[in-house]
Amino acid sequence: MEWLTDHRLAGITIGICTFLIIGLFHPVVVKAEYYWGTRCWWVFLLLGLASIVLSLMVSSIILSTLAGVFAFSSFWTIKEVFEQEERVKKGWFPKNPRRKYNF
Repeated sequence: MEWLTDHRLAGITIGICTFLIIGLFHPVVVKAEYYWGTRCWWVFLLLGLASIVLSLMVSSIILSTLAGVFAFSSFWTIKEVFEQEERVKKGWFPKNPRRKYNF
């Protein structure tokens, strides 16, 4: 980690990792809603809370920042899972034929 800060690459590294974390959550939202519906929101809550704790415990600014980004991306995913259900209702995304929907 010191090498990144010594060579002034910490910002670029955090930016790239943030981009990848956010990009990872987009397909996760679609798959989570497809297989589990909105019942899975609490998993993202626990992931977010655990990541906040990790962010507070890690002394490296880069790892702490990335844990924080992961935490709040997890919290944002809770909202997105419920919005994904609305997108499925509108027919923008496929329904899972093995699940029973309330709409």
